[in-house]
Amino acid sequence: MWCWRWMISCVCINLWVSAGITIIKTSNAAEVVNLGVNWGGMASHQMLPSTVVQMIKDNGIKKVKLFESDSWTVSSLAGTGLEVMVAIPNDKLSRFSGKFDHAKDWVKNNVSKHMYDGGVNIKYVAVGNEPFLKSYNGSFMKTTFPALQNIQKALDEAGLGDKIKATIPLNADVYESANDKPSGGKFRDDIKDLMHQIVKFLHDNKAPFVVNIYPFLSLYQNQNFPFDFAFFDGGGKSINDNGVQYTNVFDANYDTLVYALKKAGVPDLKIIVGEVGWPTDGDKNATPDLAKKFYNGFLKRMANKKGTPLRPGHLDVYLFSLIDEDQKSIAPGDFERHWGIFRYDGQPKFPIDLTGQGHEKYLVGAKGVEYLTKQWCVFNKEKSNEMNTVPDDMNYACSLGDCTALGYGSSCNNLDVYGNISYAFNMYFQMQDQDVQACDFHGTAKLTTENASTGSCLFPVQIVNAGERMEFMTLTSTVLLSLIVLAFL
Repeated sequence: MWCWRWMISCVCINLWVSAGITIIKTSNAAEVVNLGVNWGGMASHQMLPSTVVQMIKDNGIKKVKLFESDSWTVSSLAGTGLEVMVAIPNDKLSRFSGKFDHAKDWVKNNVSKHMYDGGVNIKYVAVGNEPFLKSYNGSFMKTTFPALQNIQKALDEAGLGDKIKATIPLNADVYESANDKPSGGKFRDDIKDLMHQIVKFLHDNKAPFVVNIYPFLSLYQNQNFPFDFAFFDGGGKSINDNGVQYTNVFDANYDTLVYALKKAGVPDLKIIVGEVGWPTDGDKNATPDLAKKFYNGFLKRMANKKGTPLRPGHLDVYLFSLIDEDQKSIAPGDFERHWGIFRYDGQPKFPIDLTGQGHEKYLVGAKGVEYLTKQWCVFNKEKSNEMNTVPDDMNYACSLGDCTALGYGSSCNNLDVYGNISYAFNMYFQMQDQDVQACDFHGTAKLTTENASTGSCLFPVQIVNAGERMEFMTLTSTVLLSLIVLAFL
């Protein structure tokens, strides 16, 4: 028997980013869903923020949820009109819970400075990210709510409280069901009193409840979970809850929260789904085909504005995520680095119609992305009799690179032994910006200009890191300025 708790268990440690979509008009003027996307920054090689912003705009996306308040990233959104949610990481919460002055300074330096005419359209401040995960063992239990209160107070004092609201993106594991059905929804016993205080504070300040819901994790965490219930096609087992039929886990999970809010005394509190999506690698169920299946059904539902049985109509949703991030923690699973609807280089992975009309089309990829030299680091088969150091070298390469595609059921799972070695070597080599010394491995590796990719297994060539590119541009500008000054002396 599969149990309801698996549906609401969404342990997904994201220190993470993804994207937003708004009302778009198709050729027949059909009105479609208003979606957002998460844009995270835990990648070894970042695209220029301006490149990502252009990609977001090219695809009609209008809302962006960030996981930090990096000035370079936030400033790149100025003048775009895109609705923005900036964030404070969990490890900073104690600073803002302890002293109100710290909250005031943060708002001044990370919000107010962007709020000029033609500046950044900041609408929300995310105070922490899933701070009450069970896996955190209560680490942020005492700091989160005071930090939320101080940040909202600082926004109010800055004259921004009517426009910008502070909230806390929470994992769906903050609530549970007493009867394995939505109607049994209530906040987790160990945080019940705290959650009741938080939701009443949000309600009083007209701020939304932000929740992250992951149907994929229901499959991942429970091998007995009914496969079809993770999608929106129907045909599988449904739940009858007091005469209400639930045919998919998203609706059931969402309405479990609705019941929990009702029992907490805030039945009309606005809900935003801060993260929902499907990964494309790192697990047998994390494939482009299944991601496409999930998004097709989900986006169609959003376009129809059907909502859920307890909250019919339009739902506010942010897809997770915009771009793959190769430095995310894989503690929850190898799939963590593969949530993006775009690859690491801003290229689309599979056909997806954000309007929910079901058209078979690819998104507009990032433009002007610069790649490193087209070369790969692979195992030198002439050294097949000198493999004593290879196991340790592979472990080292994977510890500093990203070998999640080699796991069971993943895109590179079917490589032979030499292919596995080459993949590990190349991922480390690319991560090290193709430093020739990073392709040695005790003399068992070699460079090649022949693409090492095979079948569905991509051996990537990394992109030029935005940070390094900016440093180069800054250095070049400095040198040019110095030359101009010298010319006038």
